[in-house]
Amino acid sequence: MKRLILLRHAKSSWSEDGLPDSERPLSGRGERDAPRMGARLHERGTRPDLVLSSPALRARETAKLVAQAIDYPVDAIRVEPSLYLAAPKEILALVAEQADTVDCLLVVGHNPGLTELTNLLLPALNLANLPTAGTVVLDCATERWAEVRAAQRHLVYYDYPKSSGASATAD
Repeated sequence: MKRLILLRHAKSSWSEDGLPDSERPLSGRGERDAPRMGARLHERGTRPDLVLSSPALRARETAKLVAQAIDYPVDAIRVEPSLYLAAPKEILALVAEQADTVDCLLVVGHNPGLTELTNLLLPALNLANLPTAGTVVLDCATERWAEVRAAQRHLVYYDYPKSSGASATAD
């Protein structure tokens, strides 16, 4: 069994005009939401073996704050350039490349790719939009990351900052 966690970066700031998209930092709300979502992952006993992050500043900051909340070493976060504004196919290709010794993988990225990937992997969830700092946790009945797309998958839970912390649980 492989567990895949998809996490959209937390709310970013638009306050600085002319800043390149990839350099937008988290807003105050994002700085509060990211560790809160990390704490919720921790409370559910979810601790990834590997964290992959988009190189965008808002994604890296989100990954760092979540990692601290789940006792994952911040210096072990792997920044993956291909995750920046990636389409579902690109995200799945990256997931497929991961070592099969990794059982739980956290991917921190962007919309629309993460919403589209969620709907591709879990069509019954029919997610309109993965909110900022939203998490989708799914289990895949396979021992190989390369087989995630073909494997039987089920939703473990879906959570986001404005939920009660117990939304759409499939446990």
